[in-house]
Amino acid sequence: MLDYRTQAPEILRDFLAYHETVKAHSRRTVDEYYLDLRNFFRYMKQIRDPDLADRALDEIDIMDVDLPFVASITLTDIYGYMTYLSRDRIQNQNSRSPEYGLTPASRARKIATIRSFYNYLTNKMHLLRENPVKDIDSPKLKKTLPKYLTLEESVQLLGSVDGKNQERDYCILTLFLNCGLRISELVGLNLQDIQGDALRVLGKGNKVRIIYLNEACQSALQQYLAVRRPIRGRDENALFLSSQNERISRSTVHAMVKKRLGEAGLDSRQYSSHKLRHTAATLMLQNGVDVRAVQEVLGHDHLNTTEIYTHIDNDALRVAAKANPLSRTFREKKKKD
Repeated sequence: MLDYRTQAPEILRDFLAYHETVKAHSRRTVDEYYLDLRNFFRYMKQIRDPDLADRALDEIDIMDVDLPFVASITLTDIYGYMTYLSRDRIQNQNSRSPEYGLTPASRARKIATIRSFYNYLTNKMHLLRENPVKDIDSPKLKKTLPKYLTLEESVQLLGSVDGKNQERDYCILTLFLNCGLRISELVGLNLQDIQGDALRVLGKGNKVRIIYLNEACQSALQQYLAVRRPIRGRDENALFLSSQNERISRSTVHAMVKKRLGEAGLDSRQYSSHKLRHTAATLMLQNGVDVRAVQEVLGHDHLNTTEIYTHIDNDALRVAAKANPLSRTFREKKKKD
């Protein structure tokens, strides 16, 4: 079982504890930081020690990594690591036919972790005078717009929910599509988080926000709670339960969403629970909700994260395109032909 408290050297352990306790990052986020930095240190040890050249990275121990080792890493070393990630890093360790080279998004995340680590040592702890990643550029990312369901497809999805666990699944889908919850936020909901016409949501960084429930959400919750079986034990306060009378898991919700999408005749390969969050944001903006209000509902720290949804389906841009005189010329020519 992954536990940085016993599997990381002191200098890394302190950094991770800072993010978990002071920055209030989730355990999952901290574990990802640990995995990223463990791989980075393994690579650095391998390129510096000829005796490790033929060893697999996963076999290299990092418990001896200390401040002098970290301080000796240069910008050139880090560019070398970025090249390794781009060309030689296996994408899926468990694949029988693995592909090599991480995506720009994956590389950018790993570089962000390294940058955060060195910022901590330089600016917070003042253990280093020079920060080797201070001026490093992240890999250029291809800008893509989020996929989302149209209003008609959303209604189609909700209207197709039937059979076993239909009240629970309908309620989950309704909350996703109306409130834009993250999957971690949904599975973490407790019964006491329902506060009249509002929902108390624990988001990223342990930040609490209040989301007001419309009639559709209130009705879906009432129908689900009427059939929710009472349980005892660790998960007795969990809002959504699995078939095993435990708090519903992320994987169960993912599988349920895929299943319900397929039953609705929608492409389950293109959409997921997170795409339903995109759908909620898009539908709100398309129907006149102010972007700052959407930011509050979604729990985004920065407005520019929310603003991406304003570019998805802008009716004003569509009208502008149709108003172009070349559009009319094309139609007139087509009529003559």
